[in-house]
Amino acid sequence: MNDALYIAATGMKAQTAQIDSVANNVANASTPGFKRSSLRFGDLIASTAMAPLQGDALAGPAGVKVNAVQRSFAAGELKRTDDVMAVAIQGDGFLEVQLPDGSPAFVRSARLDIGADRLLGTADGLTLRQHIHVPQDIRRIAIGEDGQVQGVDDAGRSTALGRIDVALFTSPAGLTPAGDGLWQASARSGEAVMSPAGEAGAGRFKQGYQETSNVQLVEEMVQLMIAQRAYEMNVKVMQAADEIAGMTNNLRK
Repeated sequence: MNDALYIAATGMKAQTAQIDSVANNVANASTPGFKRSSLRFGDLIASTAMAPLQGDALAGPAGVKVNAVQRSFAAGELKRTDDVMAVAIQGDGFLEVQLPDGSPAFVRSARLDIGADRLLGTADGLTLRQHIHVPQDIRRIAIGEDGQVQGVDDAGRSTALGRIDVALFTSPAGLTPAGDGLWQASARSGEAVMSPAGEAGAGRFKQGYQETSNVQLVEEMVQLMIAQRAYEMNVKVMQAADEIAGMTNNLRK
């Protein structure tokens, strides 16, 4: 196989993956709390089988590959909502919740709700790590920026119910997406370190707010145009290599 054809094909494959990444970002531009992804490319080392018999011209890099998918955890804009049970984090950190199998997951913003067991959790039925119990006579929940949860009854009396802490990670970019805005820890992210809101670099809670996506459409359009032009250039390389191969084949005629 012509080496230039193979190299151009790896470039086309890589740029196709880049276009897919941009498309996913654009599609989720309106998804609350979505974190944009980007691709990191690297040299593709030529295999011994690819090396031409007459020398080692391809002993080094021969093409491109996708090394990793990176997530940007830059904070999205906090948008006020009419839902007093919505809560977001202004600054670094995550809310920790428990999945149905008991494993921990993390989310940047969520709509809270009181479960059938009277434990405070998300509207999706996931319980908060702190297991905050809400008595039957409580009619309204108030969450301070420091994470302190107060319950207010019909008479307007407030009762302290507990405190929601913020989960911090050494490398948030290493978190693994679990769908629906949830993330799980990995070896790259490190284990979660719990901290009171507003302390040790942890963000503060904002009740009645929702974090929007951190996707910037103008930036995504620029990345799309760059990927499209790179793809076109690889196609031209493939066409040129094919023409040269055709001319070589015609030398015997």
